Amino acid sequence: MVSSEELIKPGHGRGLLDVYANRFLLKLLVRKEIKIRYRGSALGLLWSYVKPLMQFLIYFVALGIFLNLQHGTPNYAIYLFSGIVFVNFFTEALGNATRSIVDNRDLIRKIYLPRELFPVATVWVSAAHFLPQAAVLVGACLIAGWAPSVVQFLVVILAFVMVAILATGLGLMFGAANVYFRDSENIVDMILMIVTWASPVLYLWTMVERVMGPWYWIYQLNPLTVGVEIFHWVFWYPTLKPDQIPLAPLPPDLVTFWLPVAFGISLLVLFLGQLVFRKLAIHFAQEL
Repeated sequence: MVSSEELIKPGHGRGLLDVYANRFLLKLLVRKEIKIRYRGSALGLLWSYVKPLMQFLIYFVALGIFLNLQHGTPNYAIYLFSGIVFVNFFTEALGNATRSIVDNRDLIRKIYLPRELFPVATVWVSAAHFLPQAAVLVGACLIAGWAPSVVQFLVVILAFVMVAILATGLGLMFGAANVYFRDSENIVDMILMIVTWASPVLYLWTMVERVMGPWYWIYQLNPLTVGVEIFHWVFWYPTLKPDQIPLAPLPPDLVTFWLPVAFGISLLVLFLGQLVFRKLAIHFAQEL
């Protein structure tokens, strides 16, 4: 018999702390999402390789060959793919987190679970899809003579955690708003269309600096920009020859200043996303 003191009113739980307390349920949700996504699919998890490779080929042919961006960017294929892999994780995580509450409406109507479990689970699923893409990226880098340092390994993990936090915060915010305003999905879709072009995935950051001049710091406030530049520093930069490095300078203070700033912005977004989510979660069952 459950006492009234043990019952938790929706919206009055401990937020993300409840996700940790119910991590077994989180694991089950992640498994469910992966099984549902590839149900009836002949390729299954192989789509995690096929889609980014197709995206890479399209961009490489259109930009690297037709627009000849590879001429001024050494190892442009690795430069391009390292940025695509990073941004794909964010776009998939945010897009699915936005739809997570609505997509699980039947489960939410029937039983009470910490609502945060659903957006967080989609971020974990996106992380599972990120791993095969990262494996392909590492393989390509090794062929090109990749030799990163231990510090670079640690920094790239921080960058990945940072963007996961950012995607979770925005996913909580838009996922909750999507229950009340279904236009939120369309807003997020438009944001995701811009993301690839708003970070130095397809071009060098120096091109933006030349255009923005002293206002370049505004561009650097985007955590995705910092994350993409760190992925380039870790995966692409070590494949360059000594005579190619002057052609590809790193943004100043990338690790010592901009990474902590990006981490702080991501944590702030997570905090705001949790506040919005808890406020709106009270009436999820009724609205769904």
